[in-house]
Amino acid sequence: MPADQVESISKSLPCRVQQIELLSTLLGPKSSPAIPSLFIYGHTATGKSATLKLLVPKLGHQLLCINCIECYSPRLLFEAILIELRNGEASERCDNMNDFVHLLRLYASEGFPNGECIYILLENSERLRDFDAAILPGLLRLQELSGANVGVILESEIVWEKFRFGTGFREPYILHFPDYTKDELLELMCLDLPDVCPLEAYKGFLSLLLDIFYHVCHNLSELRYLASVSFRKYVEPVEDGSAKWEDTVKLWRHIEPHLKKSLQTVYLREISGVQWEKMQKSSEAPQNVVARSQIELPVYSKFLLIAAYLASYNPVKSDKRFFSKTAGKIGRKSHGALKKNHTRTTNQILGPKVFPLDRLLAIFYCIVDDRVAPSASIFSQISSLVTLGLLSQMSNADSLESPKYKCIVSLDFIKSVSRSVNFEVVRYIYDFL
Repeated sequence: MPADQVESISKSLPCRVQQIELLSTLLGPKSSPAIPSLFIYGHTATGKSATLKLLVPKLGHQLLCINCIECYSPRLLFEAILIELRNGEASERCDNMNDFVHLLRLYASEGFPNGECIYILLENSERLRDFDAAILPGLLRLQELSGANVGVILESEIVWEKFRFGTGFREPYILHFPDYTKDELLELMCLDLPDVCPLEAYKGFLSLLLDIFYHVCHNLSELRYLASVSFRKYVEPVEDGSAKWEDTVKLWRHIEPHLKKSLQTVYLREISGVQWEKMQKSSEAPQNVVARSQIELPVYSKFLLIAAYLASYNPVKSDKRFFSKTAGKIGRKSHGALKKNHTRTTNQILGPKVFPLDRLLAIFYCIVDDRVAPSASIFSQISSLVTLGLLSQMSNADSLESPKYKCIVSLDFIKSVSRSVNFEVVRYIYDFL
């Protein structure tokens, strides 16, 4: 691609010049054959899909965009691709890979008789791992199977190593979109400059905002949202005439307590704008606001925390009922006992109980979706939960016995954690039987 075209695209997508140049070299001009498969990964809001949706049509190629979250079965995925290929026209029913390859070859020859290059962009492609084991290898070899000038681009937030299973894979070309640096975030957020504010004053406000939040959140979308709702408070002294744009110290003192209060929740999509305004005016945050430490936990740490909560608030005798595959339904006698003791004091009132490490790991391996091998990483995440104050270690560090812990988070907190990993924790709490 000529340098002037790269420069024009870079103006629409700042801070992604290297990725644009590399992609334009890989994909080539309009007459180039499609590359069989390309894997692009990076965290949320790093410009992966936006770059492809702008660059691929500029190169003269056809781009079909499919979101794998919406296509939760192979048939929906195949038919969505074929409908996009036919510009919205309905396609024949397509239930398997053989039918899909046949119809793709047919529709591509009808719609693009000159052999134009077609790229299929599969966003959130990690969902493909839930399909049949032959789907993903088939998509990676789609050009070879169909004989059409078609390429598949997988977009994901996880690394390629998480996709590999079995054999028969065609290794795609891998391209990483790194997180934006602090200076790049400042440059991108300056594009949202309000009309009433000078550029230097707005840049100073964003610098203060990033100084506080950059170490806990690199998500451009969330930072932009935070800047938009906080800027209203920042400009209040200017609007009432008590300060000017140049009075940065006075403006900072006005906004500082509100920014510190907002650290109780980094990802503000968890609350509405009305709740945010109420939180700024009140001394307490809304009850459903999610704490920063919860949001930043890795996936396995969240499952470990859920397992710790269940171990703390469930009696040991209930583990077989909840987690054993051979356990049946609650019998009539047990129902009668529960009904008789309906007025008993619940564990939620009595507080958390101490549990050993072995029980924590046993519950963890029962509730986690993936097959996780015991490793130093799992034990280090338990130590991290203790350091964060979510678990309390009740045994001495130099004791030869198995370590014992206690979960010290609230029920609302653990419900929010479980929602983030699609786990119904209430079904496994003994007090709610």
